Amino acid sequence: MISEELNLEQDAIDPALLEDVRTGLAQTPKRLSSRFFYDAEGSRLFQEIMHLPEYYLTRSEYEILSEQADALLQWFQPDGQPFDLIELGAGDGLKTKVLLNHFIQKEVPFAYVPIDISVDALNQLTDDIQQRWPQLAIRPLHDDYFRALSELSYQSDARKVILFLGSNIGNFSTDEARQFYQQLHQCLRPGDLVLTGFDLQKHPAVIHAAYNDRQGITRAFNLNLLRRLNRELDANFDLSAFDHYESYNPETGEARSYLVSLKSQEVRINALPLTVSFAYGEVIHTEISRKYSQADIQRLADNTGFSVKASFTDCKAYFADVIFQKDTE
Repeated sequence: MISEELNLEQDAIDPALLEDVRTGLAQTPKRLSSRFFYDAEGSRLFQEIMHLPEYYLTRSEYEILSEQADALLQWFQPDGQPFDLIELGAGDGLKTKVLLNHFIQKEVPFAYVPIDISVDALNQLTDDIQQRWPQLAIRPLHDDYFRALSELSYQSDARKVILFLGSNIGNFSTDEARQFYQQLHQCLRPGDLVLTGFDLQKHPAVIHAAYNDRQGITRAFNLNLLRRLNRELDANFDLSAFDHYESYNPETGEARSYLVSLKSQEVRINALPLTVSFAYGEVIHTEISRKYSQADIQRLADNTGFSVKASFTDCKAYFADVIFQKDTE
């Protein structure tokens, strides 16, 4: 198998970022999409977050993938045929490398296709994998998930196994999650699989601590979004005039992150151009991280044309990796 080189260049101004800022800061309450957290510094900070003692999500999913690699392989490759392992939002691939290593040791025929909107994260992941496993066929794609999946449908007839790990599904509202999986369903063939990481509902204090670490790394991660706007959109956000705030509602299962204005102020965004006024205490909603019940997971599958085939949890039942299969038509 042959590794493919990745050669990506980042545009000076991301038009999607520009439009998100234009529309999001005009809303009430103001909002910015969490997809723009992951510039080079944001990706670095998130890697730190994943190792924090309070942030249980990474350890829980790592445990599942480490202990269930054989069981997962039986689902991924029931007939011994090659498959494409396609990861949405690959990041640094920390947990996925557990599966890659296991499959390579088993001499399984497969190709790895990481998809990410962060050029920096994708380049680092590709370089690391090519050094560790030069025999692995890797086809990185810097693109929107569904454009990438549409392109892949023309490139390969192999069975698709989609990885959507790390509780990324939690960043969507209920309606957005349903729409996402309906779109995903349209991109797949009957029998294709989706392995999704779901953060499960648990004691609210455990969840609250995960987004309010004592070291302040999550705070820095949230504020870095404003630093990115300063750099890429020629804005003049004063980071010392904003703070990080997180809330968790156990009735809805939603953890929400905000940036809070510490004073009345105006911010100029020259790339638009736009001047944005903030009142003291006004918030920018930056992220939702929904926690699921088992009933929620089953309902999501039922409403989007998938069947739940298997579910694996860590020893504390904090997290679940669940296999959806596209139903035969």
